[in-house]
Amino acid sequence: MLKENLIMLRTIHGFSQEEIAERINISRQAYAKWESGATIPDIQKCALLAGVYGVTVDSLLKEEKVEGLGSIPPAPPGKSIWGTVTVNDRGQIVIPKDAREQYGITGGTRLIVCGDEVGIALIPVETFEAGMKKAMEYAYFDANRIP
Repeated sequence: MLKENLIMLRTIHGFSQEEIAERINISRQAYAKWESGATIPDIQKCALLAGVYGVTVDSLLKEEKVEGLGSIPPAPPGKSIWGTVTVNDRGQIVIPKDAREQYGITGGTRLIVCGDEVGIALIPVETFEAGMKKAMEYAYFDANRIP
């Protein structure tokens, strides 16, 4: 799983083995051995690799599989992919259990549905309202600021 993650992350970021090796101060051959699975990096090198790729050491070392997609590269800290869902005829979806648990979503939880040209986001009503209140406070402050 480590070797697959190293290959996926390097490819996604558009780096050569030589570029990664230079960034963490090792030879290209040493890095190539990690990607082939012939050897594995020590924990300090794993930390450097995680920093280069913007992921955690933990996510670098484990395999992420998503139903319907297969293996995926490690996500940056705070980002998650839980799999695919199917929209039924009434427009309803079932939010995956791990996602519900992480965000404390239970029956009756109210969510704001937002979106842009890329997709849809669900935001707890309380979080959205707190953000809007803060935005309004800033707008009021700016409108009443003395030049």
